[in-house]
Amino acid sequence: MTAIPMPEPITTPWTLPRRGPVGMLLFIVAETSIFGVFVTTYLFYIGRSLTGPTPAEVLHFPVAMTVSLLSSSLTIHQANRALRRGATARFLGFWLATILLGAGFLLGTAREWHELIFEHHLTLRTNLFGSTYYALVGLHASHVVAGMLLLLIVATFGIAGRVRPEHVGRTDVISMYWHFVDVVWIVVVTVVYVIGR
Repeated sequence: MTAIPMPEPITTPWTLPRRGPVGMLLFIVAETSIFGVFVTTYLFYIGRSLTGPTPAEVLHFPVAMTVSLLSSSLTIHQANRALRRGATARFLGFWLATILLGAGFLLGTAREWHELIFEHHLTLRTNLFGSTYYALVGLHASHVVAGMLLLLIVATFGIAGRVRPEHVGRTDVISMYWHFVDVVWIVVVTVVYVIGR
């Protein structure tokens, strides 16, 4: 009886994960905990304001802002997909579209705040609703602004012709952050404009 030779086990060399995505993932985990505190605080103080205005009196569901920001997740995904395929002009078009959609969101936020402050006299000091609303929505808006700065830096390099397919790992990291900002907005919209009203 002859022995049947066993095939050699297939070994795949293990490499360390890229630092950029790992670092961004850890940052997102930390930021998620911060947002968790702000969301919990907002939920805890719903309906506890002793004076008006109340959320039901002054808040309207931000349809245009939500569509704008969530659409930007699609455009940044398409931008990275195009860059991965070497279509740098297409990448830049989708990247600039992401910036325009983000700017539309921030413009909508500014208009909402202007109305709340000057027409409804809702400020940080008005009541608990004002304090928690501006803290939570403002925290999110600050993250959108930070993301916009990153997008604008990459766009500047892209316009100069200095973004190439080998840079897709870096744009992927920015994309991770932008998707995080969009997911947080879904939570904020649900808490502030649906549950909180």
